[in-house]
Amino acid sequence: MKTKTKRITESAMLLAVAIVLELVSKMFIPEMPFGGQITLVSMLPVVLISYRHGVKWGLVTGVAYAMLEMALGAKTVAAAFQPGYFGDGVMIMNALIMCTLDYVVAFTVLGLGGCFRNRIKNPGVGLMCGSLVALGARYVTHIASGYILFSGWAEWFFTQEGFPAWGASLVANLSSEMLGLVYSVVYNGMYMIPEMVITAVVALLLSRVPKIVTKIN
Repeated sequence: MKTKTKRITESAMLLAVAIVLELVSKMFIPEMPFGGQITLVSMLPVVLISYRHGVKWGLVTGVAYAMLEMALGAKTVAAAFQPGYFGDGVMIMNALIMCTLDYVVAFTVLGLGGCFRNRIKNPGVGLMCGSLVALGARYVTHIASGYILFSGWAEWFFTQEGFPAWGASLVANLSSEMLGLVYSVVYNGMYMIPEMVITAVVALLLSRVPKIVTKIN
């Protein structure tokens, strides 16, 4: 019972740290125009929970984190159910897809962070690789969401003033479906790839702190 209580308490504290890191990030780091942001490694605490307590508990914690993120993004969630957010009319299905992919799935998969805890002996490398898998899974989820919901913006995105010439080349040579997919990969990669790299580096450095990567079974 004491171990269970300690696990819940520790997880709650790390989730609180994750939220604080995100809120601080919003104060200093500009958000992307259509959503998404590089943060001060706000997802690393969830990855660390999974590494310390295992993937099963990590996924449970990921669901809790997803609910917290949905609460923080309440204005965006509410707007998605209003007319005009996805075009003409109220597109309830699109709003539900956004909530499911961009919140529930995208943050739950951070619980995969402990996938290497028993496969890689070096704890720092295990945590680093786990963070890449977890954030990579989130990146893939956002790619899917962006392709389904916002691929109609692809041509505008690649041909807007100031965009490199290869954008216009993509528009001229790719089908609309492929262009939409590339758009989602590029747009979401603009914040997720730097976030993945920074989180992996910090995870490796954090592992040098005594007992921080202790596995609790």
